[in-house]
Amino acid sequence: MSNYISLDRIKVGLNFEGDIIPVGQLASRNGMIYFEYDPAFLNRGLHISPFRLPLEPGLNSFDPFLFEGLPGVFNDSLPDGWGRLLLDRHLRSRNLLPAEFSPLDRLAYIGSTGLGSLTYEPDHSSELEKEDLSLDKLAEQTQAVLEGGAEEVLQELLDLNGSSAGARPKALIGIDPSSSKIIHGRNDLPQGFEHWIVKFANSHDGPDAGAIEYVYSIMATEAGIEMANSRLFPAEKCEGYFATKRFDRTGLNRLHMHTASGLLHSDFRNPSLDYENLLTLTEVLTKDVREVEKMFRLAVFNVLSHNRDDHGKNFSFLMDQDGNWCLSPAYDLTFSSGPRREQSTMVLGEGQNPGISQLTALGREAKINEARIKEIIEQAGSALSKWSDLARKHGVRASNIKLIEERLSSILKN
Repeated sequence: MSNYISLDRIKVGLNFEGDIIPVGQLASRNGMIYFEYDPAFLNRGLHISPFRLPLEPGLNSFDPFLFEGLPGVFNDSLPDGWGRLLLDRHLRSRNLLPAEFSPLDRLAYIGSTGLGSLTYEPDHSSELEKEDLSLDKLAEQTQAVLEGGAEEVLQELLDLNGSSAGARPKALIGIDPSSSKIIHGRNDLPQGFEHWIVKFANSHDGPDAGAIEYVYSIMATEAGIEMANSRLFPAEKCEGYFATKRFDRTGLNRLHMHTASGLLHSDFRNPSLDYENLLTLTEVLTKDVREVEKMFRLAVFNVLSHNRDDHGKNFSFLMDQDGNWCLSPAYDLTFSSGPRREQSTMVLGEGQNPGISQLTALGREAKINEARIKEIIEQAGSALSKWSDLARKHGVRASNIKLIEERLSSILKN
């Protein structure tokens, strides 16, 4: 591995129903990354990234200081946070410096197993056995890695993480709904199994982090937000593991997935987005006022629920094989603090203390009916009023119930 030669070229494809459609090639030269569409793909009219990678012949180059020189649509395929930590630790264990592993090398490691429908060739991902998994054992292994050990399980955890993003450890699993049997879920699954993602605590989480996120998913659904099915799996040493069904896959069928960060080439680590941007993006991309209202609902819930980690990678859009776009189901909804304790995505320029007045103005900017704006805000408030009862039911610690109740009450009065 120490003699590894970095890739200078990689093929990109789309896999919607099992057959890979060639999209184009990425190439690296003199510190710059270039992309060129396959001529046949240009004729399909599928806009995989309509704003920053339009369907045009010829070479495309990109800002070398943003997304390591990748266009946002392919950067979306790469894990960050926990997934990047795993790969970097794995590389060091094989005597390779992570800095020498290029973005193209990292995409090859994702290969055909990433979130969404994009695939990369050569494919350096590994095929996993469909063996049974213990979530408690996985939780122990992730904790050992966070503490700097467990070199022997790095490859397995890396394979299970896939390209999922975020700071909290995650695993791609397959669940049999009829028996609750759990197996590795990075690759295609046996018939009857569903693709899910399960989360574990990071070093900053309390033992009830999964329970809190599960309660938030219940409240979001009651607030009228589209959510994927979720579960709180029992655990030996904490209040449960939060898991959600993947919305980019149904059986062998896939959907193309693209984050707001990638679509707009907005670095989520330096928050600069406003919900006004996201509403405009939704309107232009989907051309559907119903999708715009979905984004507004999400803005209302995030602000009123004190979910301040609402950065550009926590909003995604899905495209089917006919090129139709829609807003994805909501995800990563939980009580959280943003940069400098502000909302990561502002509301009409207000990030420090946005409230109902700013949300109402935002709805007006989006040309949503006044009565509808009021209804959406009241529905979110009603759902959030159930926090304490739901939290007690699902094992949230008393101290956190009180803390979050006080914050929610303060925001709803604003």
